[in-house]
Amino acid sequence: MKNSLFFTSRKLLLLVALSALSLFGFAQQEVQSGPGDQNKLVRVVREATKQYLDVHNAVKDGYGAFLGCVSRSDHGAMGIHYVNGALLNGTIDVNHPQALIYEPSPNGQMKLVGVEFITDAATWLKNNNNQSPVLEGQVFLLVDSPNRCAIPNPFYELHVWAWRDNPHGAVVDWNDHVTCAHNE
Repeated sequence: MKNSLFFTSRKLLLLVALSALSLFGFAQQEVQSGPGDQNKLVRVVREATKQYLDVHNAVKDGYGAFLGCVSRSDHGAMGIHYVNGALLNGTIDVNHPQALIYEPSPNGQMKLVGVEFITDAATWLKNNNNQSPVLEGQVFLLVDSPNRCAIPNPFYELHVWAWRDNPHGAVVDWNDHVTCAHNE
């Protein structure tokens, strides 16, 4: 696929932090939700991302594969994150997730399974009266610094498994029903 994303160093660092923490499992938690309705968030995300069921539409809209398929033997997988660097701008909009998550299928196709909302913590807190991000009642996970990966910038993230059921809930990081077994 013809795909080139140009990231500022801050955006790239945020992506590296996300991927590194995902690979090493530091962002794992069973539930990261507030009093909101996870089902409502799933419905809203599905409506906002249905055009991305075809990965080619995601690429046309500026999303590109970042690293490989993210998996762990003890917590299932996340899949392949397709990130839109232009959306790593310190804002959160349910209609425009920063990352779309795809699972490679046996026939070589990419299947949309979820999304991830990501924002730099310092930028978010500065612009939002020091309040943590919340989307449809779901509180984002703060990945702080310093951390065992030596990532210097804290960030907030929220996974939403809108297109694949997750036995642990719709807003946890890892999904036991996602696999990287068919990743080429």
